[in-house]
Amino acid sequence: MAEFMGKLRRTDYCGTLRADSVGKEVVVMGWVQRRRNLGSLIFVDLRDRSGLLQIVFDDTTSDEVFKKAEAIRSEYVLAVKGVVRERQSKTDKIATGDIEVLADELKILSEADTTPFEILDDTNVNETLRLKYRYLDLRRPTLQRNLKVRYEVTLAARKFFEENGFIEIETPMLGKSTPEGARDYLVPSRVHPGEFYALPQSPQLYKQLLMIAGFDRYFQITKCFRDEDLRANRQPEFTQIDVEMSFVDEVEDVMYPIEGLIKGIFRKTIGLDLGEGHFRTMRYKDAMENYGSDKPDTRFGLKIVNCSDLFASSQFKVFTDALAIKIGPIRGSVRAINAKGLAGNLSRKDLDACVEYAKTLGAKGLCWMTWQKGGEIKSSFAKFLTEEDIANIKTRMNFEEGDTLFFAADKDYVVFNTLGGLRLMLADKFNLVDKNSYDILWVTEFPMFEWSEEENRFMAVHHPFTAPMNEDLELCETAPDKARAKAYDLVINGQEAGGGSIRIHSRDIQKKMFNILGFSDEDIQRKFGFFVDAFNYGAPPHGGLAFGLDRLVMLLCKDDSIRDVIAFPKVQTASCLMSDAPSKVDQKQLDELEISIKE
Repeated sequence: MAEFMGKLRRTDYCGTLRADSVGKEVVVMGWVQRRRNLGSLIFVDLRDRSGLLQIVFDDTTSDEVFKKAEAIRSEYVLAVKGVVRERQSKTDKIATGDIEVLADELKILSEADTTPFEILDDTNVNETLRLKYRYLDLRRPTLQRNLKVRYEVTLAARKFFEENGFIEIETPMLGKSTPEGARDYLVPSRVHPGEFYALPQSPQLYKQLLMIAGFDRYFQITKCFRDEDLRANRQPEFTQIDVEMSFVDEVEDVMYPIEGLIKGIFRKTIGLDLGEGHFRTMRYKDAMENYGSDKPDTRFGLKIVNCSDLFASSQFKVFTDALAIKIGPIRGSVRAINAKGLAGNLSRKDLDACVEYAKTLGAKGLCWMTWQKGGEIKSSFAKFLTEEDIANIKTRMNFEEGDTLFFAADKDYVVFNTLGGLRLMLADKFNLVDKNSYDILWVTEFPMFEWSEEENRFMAVHHPFTAPMNEDLELCETAPDKARAKAYDLVINGQEAGGGSIRIHSRDIQKKMFNILGFSDEDIQRKFGFFVDAFNYGAPPHGGLAFGLDRLVMLLCKDDSIRDVIAFPKVQTASCLMSDAPSKVDQKQLDELEISIKE
């Protein structure tokens, strides 16, 4: 039977008591993790957000209290008053392992049914069940720790911004739809039938307008929304640490101050000192050519090597066809990676599995060459290779006994994606990465535009408001595929933690960018009129970036899924298993919005 707390007031959290508290009378409250009834002795492990504490009921406990203790079950909510004493059988498995509380008063504040799964960190329960009962899943210490780290990140961020002259300003959740990039989440207007707001994919336009308004340094920890397919590190609604600064014109003007933010977050949340120097910088071109990714994981080798020139006159049609590709600015190539010393670990079955995996990354296939120690060289395309070819491959790829080579041939972006994904798979399979290390770098000099085969035109790599590098301004019109942007991403352990750019602050250049992207003057005014009009009244040079808070916390917690650092996440279908959102609404609500559902 549940009881009122009465005059009991909590004095301590369960996990905070230590040996220096022996003899102290305390009141603790929490959930029953486990109860052991030994007849004349009852032990209860009481849990709150701070940890576990052992409660003891023995022959000194009153009959009334002992009888209540016999009724206790897992996940009951208790208030316990007692005296801290030294524990006879100590344990180092919990922080309070040297002490226990001898209870003299007990109130059962709430009873509990048997839970669908045991509240343990190592519970072997599928994620679907855990997310359906997320409020129970959140009782697990790991998830509570993750959300505490999340809070500490925002605390450290706000402290940094306060100390560096930034002002926190909220921007609207209901805005105008500007469908460039990911799909918008639309919100119908009751007051304006047939018209819609859009939930923000980012506060991009508003934060630039705040710079034009003269606020100089802005930040916001804000929700953003994108109606896109989900992966382990994506959600339809996510949180950004959003930043914008005025009177900055070069990428270092933003990158270097923001390094202080990241260093402060790492130091204050996980106690890691990232040192005094600037983070390493890598050009986008080098990242793609060496690692096949604009978010390279450089904690291990397996670098990509361009072998195109070696096969310019090859008899192997797969390679020569790839080298002949010319679609607009798109070219083909033949590139390879050397899995040094792994030949003995890769059976023929493993090699075939690598080929199949490459196909999931967009490749038509994958060629391999292996040299077992003390054995001969074998290859999936051996009949097309001359002795000279093999000699050239040995030199170019540093190919030795015990090595396996993987070759991809296709359009450059397909080759990069294939070998970039393959190197990550091999690193994971053969434990080539130190999971306890942090590798942090900036990637810069992104292309301004990328060619869309589907649209048959150039598209903005980031967004239309990114400034080109000063020396590449003319290239934006004459050779768009060669123009580089004043853009930068911060990469942590092969994950994009955040990114941004110096913005265009000239109305003439902004109009030129829109025109290159195929916007007519009418399109510009209809989609971005309120924004471009502001440039008529004096825009300072400005730039900024945004960090994905969820992904940053995931990296700090060394977790594999972004869902484990969000209190109430969605699953791959963009639905919430706990609340059953999204769901149908009443016809009356639809009528008020003048919306009909197409069957």
